[in-house]
Amino acid sequence: MAQEKKARRIGIIGFGHLGQYLTEMIELEGYQHGLELAFVWNRNQKKMEGRVRKELELRDLSKFVERRADLIVEVAHPQIAKDYGEEFLKHADFMVGSPTAFAEQRVDTKCQEAARKYGHTLYVPSGALWGAEDIQKMANRGTLKALKVTMSKHPGSFKLEGALREMKERAQERRTVLYDGPVRSLCPLAPNNVNTMAAAAMAGHNLGFDHVWGCLVADPGLLDWHVVDIEVTGPVDPASGHEFTVKTSRRNPSAPGAVTGKATYASFWSSVLNCKGHGGRLYLC
Repeated sequence: MAQEKKARRIGIIGFGHLGQYLTEMIELEGYQHGLELAFVWNRNQKKMEGRVRKELELRDLSKFVERRADLIVEVAHPQIAKDYGEEFLKHADFMVGSPTAFAEQRVDTKCQEAARKYGHTLYVPSGALWGAEDIQKMANRGTLKALKVTMSKHPGSFKLEGALREMKERAQERRTVLYDGPVRSLCPLAPNNVNTMAAAAMAGHNLGFDHVWGCLVADPGLLDWHVVDIEVTGPVDPASGHEFTVKTSRRNPSAPGAVTGKATYASFWSSVLNCKGHGGRLYLC
């Protein structure tokens, strides 16, 4: 008789809308894909009461090893990767839903080195980044010359820090460009809103956080949409003098004030299903 394949155990960190969705999908459909929940952790423990089985609630995140997770999925805050990323990768694959954490070079270096050392995969989900694999392929070949990501949302969908918070308050009546510059400087000012840009910086690794450009737009007319425009620039053809370019525009339906658009939930679930162990390296999923 063939031996039954062991289920891949998934730990979920964060129980906001996205964490709730992933938890529910694993509980409802996980068995079809060989997945089971190892634990769910949330900073506010009460939020899980009555919604997560008691035996799956993890009260102390530092004791995650006891739950024997094969994959840990963070959908909470970039601080999690900063505080625990290296430790997670000693014991499991790690999918980082808040890749703005990697705008800090030491965090990026530490996590990628841990993945190589311990043989576990550091996953970065593409989320709302359309064409992530193609961007990464160009970066691998060194043919990616420029990359710009413009994210436009209703002002109520932004959770911003510092000067950008003040600018947002003044953008309630007309379209306002809040930021236009390198992604690295933007990440600490909008850690929950620009994960798509951070993923672009990871995919376009030959440019990275300092040379991938991010533009953040508050548009009060976008009540039901999140819009992500991506502009890719490649090499100039020496014979014709023409430049290679690709432009895409992704319009994602969203509830008013939502940080994450509806289509991104399905994208994250697809990413979780793709996290099957790809060796000790960074992998876009």
